Amino acid sequence: MPVYLWEGKNRKNESRKGEMDASSEEALRSNLARMRIAPTKVKKKPKDIFEGIAFLQPKVLENDVIIFARQFSTMIDAGLPIIQCLEILLTQQENPTFKAVIKRIKGDVEGGQTFAAALKKHPKIFDSLFVNMVAAGEAGGILDIILRRLSSYMEKMMKLKRQVKGAMTYPIVTLVIALVVVVVILLFVIPTFTSMFAGFGATLPLPTQIVINMSDFVRNNVLYLIGGLFLSIIAYKQFSKTVKGRKVLDRLFLKVPVFGILIRKVAVSKFTRTMGTMLNSGVAILDALDIVAKTAGNVVIEESIYEVRAGISEGRTMADPLVESGIFPSMVCSMIAVGESTGALDTMLEKIADFYDDEVDQAVENLTALIEPFMLVFLGTVIGGLVIAMYLPIFKMASVVG
Repeated sequence: MPVYLWEGKNRKNESRKGEMDASSEEALRSNLARMRIAPTKVKKKPKDIFEGIAFLQPKVLENDVIIFARQFSTMIDAGLPIIQCLEILLTQQENPTFKAVIKRIKGDVEGGQTFAAALKKHPKIFDSLFVNMVAAGEAGGILDIILRRLSSYMEKMMKLKRQVKGAMTYPIVTLVIALVVVVVILLFVIPTFTSMFAGFGATLPLPTQIVINMSDFVRNNVLYLIGGLFLSIIAYKQFSKTVKGRKVLDRLFLKVPVFGILIRKVAVSKFTRTMGTMLNSGVAILDALDIVAKTAGNVVIEESIYEVRAGISEGRTMADPLVESGIFPSMVCSMIAVGESTGALDTMLEKIADFYDDEVDQAVENLTALIEPFMLVFLGTVIGGLVIAMYLPIFKMASVVG
């Protein structure tokens, strides 16, 4: 069905514009007339020559989904039907990829499917958490409240990811810069000194000789070293895709000094925030645990959550299996036990999440404060060590002349 771009004026003589699917221009004008819009300009939308090439299309960002949920919630709260909400969001959406997805969702809903079922067909954009919460909202007649909670939850999760990425980016960038500088020195600077020292006719200091040997090795094997680096990256990626590899690496990440503590705190914050949001929205606890386990991002934590789920299905409380896992702090387990005994588990989980959000903020600040001087010392030691090693023969020659 062709797509038409239109411009027109409503009953209040206000300018409106948008795009709409229609079998013909006459059908479009009829649709606009039913919407009480007098069209002033109508034309077929030109086809995008890159439309069929998937990798050239823009990605749907997490922020796009957050805005979608928040706007949808506002319109549902105002009493608009779902199809009209989707039509408005379709008109306003600027991302062509997301626009196509909303269009398909609208078509599915018009065809008689539930909103949750239509969303489920797009798992790369709307995950199982989003779909299940929307289903609970539709069943309970509180879709506007659920969508508002979802947008708030996603904003907090996005902030959490941004903090963790910020904490990891600084040391990685610093190490890469240090590696590039060292390689440049070994490939281009050291050979100049080597040719100069060749005419000295004396034994070079041990540090100087070590640096020259390193330079010769890198220059003679640079292609092998680059190939080895790429092979190592590929091997790491392949190993991390296996079940055993993920388990080994995730367990190792949890034990890394400083970073391991941050990963645990992020995991606790994410677990409690997601569980609290889902339970508060009416999702069954076993379904909620299944979804949380799949979105944990760490195999060790995922297995612990599945053990909690198995324990609850056998009649146990949530707190006992969490204690046995050894992943979650005792304070968290105790607070969850209190929440279960008082019947306010969802509220307690959200309080824990708020507390651990602050803990993550503090952990990121501490990590940044710890890494900055460490990286400065590391760079100074590596770069300074190379420079001093190459100037030792000159210092030695100057002392002999003196």
